[in-house]
Amino acid sequence: MTRRLLTRLYDLAGLLAGLCLVGIGVTIIVQIVGRLMGVTVDSTESAGLLLAATMFFGLAHTFQHGGHVRITLAVHPLPPGLRRGAEIFNCVVAGAAVCYLAWNITDLALQSYEYHDVSPGLLAIPFWIPQAAAAAGVILFAVSILDELIWIIAGRPPRYDGDPDSEITHSE
Repeated sequence: MTRRLLTRLYDLAGLLAGLCLVGIGVTIIVQIVGRLMGVTVDSTESAGLLLAATMFFGLAHTFQHGGHVRITLAVHPLPPGLRRGAEIFNCVVAGAAVCYLAWNITDLALQSYEYHDVSPGLLAIPFWIPQAAAAAGVILFAVSILDELIWIIAGRPPRYDGDPDSEITHSE
């Protein structure tokens, strides 16, 4: 049950990242069409905010599917026991760093909401909206790393390693 829920959350985050990419494309097309029709449409801010959302929403999904850059040259040659220890160490360090980042981005979004900060461009978008998307993406990334840490501590091979026996679809 929990595995299925986490898998769906990671996939939902990947879907949101993809939808944000589509949003960037639509925003740019609207700007181009507007220029052809003699209308000024400022898409810089909205495209930039969608890009940030794309990046942060994509972190957990990409991590769970082995898309993040890892130091495999240093980890793969190790004997299985040391390799497992290195993977645990990597997840602990990454988990701590990403949890710290998640805490601070969430705090920043809450402060922006409290002080009614808005972007300085033509659209005047409240900053808490893209910051909340970033916070949600980083929180899910932290959950993903901690999930992987627990998975590896339980003696299973890392799912992000591309091992067919360690697919994220396990029902455990």
